[in-house]
Parts: sequence; C-alpha cells; structure tokens
Amino acid sequence: MIPGKALEERIETLAHWLHGARYPVFFTGAGISTESGLPDFRGPDGLWTRKDKGLGPPPMVKPWDSVEPNGGHIALFELQRLGKLKFLISQNVDNLHLKSGIDPELMAELHGNITKLRCARCEKTIDRSLNKTLCSCGGTLVSSVVNFGQSLPQKDLDLSFEHSRRCDLFVVVGSSLVVTPAADMPVEALRAGAKLVIINAGETPLDRGAHLRFKEKIGEILPPVVEKLKTLMEVTRRH
Repeated sequence: MIPGKALEERIETLAHWLHGARYPVFFTGAGISTESGLPDFRGPDGLWTRKDKGLGPPPMVKPWDSVEPNGGHIALFELQRLGKLKFLISQNVDNLHLKSGIDPELMAELHGNITKLRCARCEKTIDRSLNKTLCSCGGTLVSSVVNFGQSLPQKDLDLSFEHSRRCDLFVVVGSSLVVTPAADMPVEALRAGAKLVIINAGETPLDRGAHLRFKEKIGEILPPVVEKLKTLMEVTRRH
C-alpha cells in the first residue's frame, strides 16, 4: 500500500475505535505541543537530547505565555465535547490543554502547570496570577511544576492509574513513554484489556504492544480522526 493510503486506513480505524469505545483515555507528552512552537524532550533537538550533548535549551521563538493550542489540542477538546474523551493524562506543563478548553476535572497534569501553584499540604492548585502564598487549608503554595527528583502529585497520579485501568481505548499522543511512573499507565491499560494506540514521531518501548501506530505529525492525524468520528456519530444518530 502507498503510505498515504496506509495513513488514511489507520485514521479510519482509529475513528471507528473511538466511535465504539466506552471509556477512551488520552495521554499526552511534549510532542503534542511542538506544532505550537514548543520544543519536545527526546526529539533530535529536544530539551533532554540537547542536555545530553551539553547544550542549552533551543531558543524560544516566542514567550511561553503567548503560545497557542494547535490542531492536536483542539481535536482533543472536540473529543471531550463529543463525549469521547473520558480522561486526559498530561505530562505537559505548558497550559495549552486548559487554553484549548479541556475541563480541568477531566485531566491530570502529572508534571504540573507553569500557570499554577500547588498547596504543599492538600495539593489543591490555584492560578499563579492570584499572587497568594497560602492555601485556604493553611498550607504553603509552591510552584506546581515537578522537577527531576521530585515526587509527582499523589492525587493526579492515583487518578491517572485509576482511569488507565478503567479504559477500553488508551491513546498516547506525543510521548516517548520512557519516564516512569507515567510510562507505566499504558501498560496498566493493556493489562486491563484496552486497545493501545501510539501517535509519536520517535520510537517508544511499547511500539510492539500497540494495536495501532502513527509516526506522522499529530496535526495530520487527530483533526481528520475527529471529522470521521463526527460522521460516524451522525450516521448512528440518524439510524
């Protein structure tokens, strides 16, 4: 098959799987934000790749707070609106999911968010712009962004594993799946019998276990998947 046809068939398959899914869960990494102009981590010019070579981070084209969601983020918001995103697990700190309209109650931000502070006692998050230093519980408010060596927020971690075990379709978008414990979540989904879809330019340790694999750009996959899904849902509704 020619590559274009193969891609079209895979897009069609994913749309059908989403249509039939009872509990689809999505998992995003830095790769979903590269089309917004942000660097990834393990790509050829990624943050960690450059760090391993003794280089600094790649120059930002524009400031973080002016970066906007791209077609991949918008597609996930559309899936939420259609009832086809039960939960979103994100490794990103860039705030683009919330900017796109994702319901914060349907998302775990495992590595925090540059616009949020987190209570060191109860783990509640509040907007950094409020300029508060204490939580309503009396705990100290600190940066929500998780750095190397720091523990992930327990509530977000527990929710992520819970939804991973409940899902019947687990879709990885833009993650190399090498950082644990986040990378353990698709494994939990597989153990629970879910189909695993991986959308990532580079290889991942779970490629062999994936039921569907995309290496193309996220913006070339998710938006057309959503459009095909809408058609399938409309046909079902009419009948």
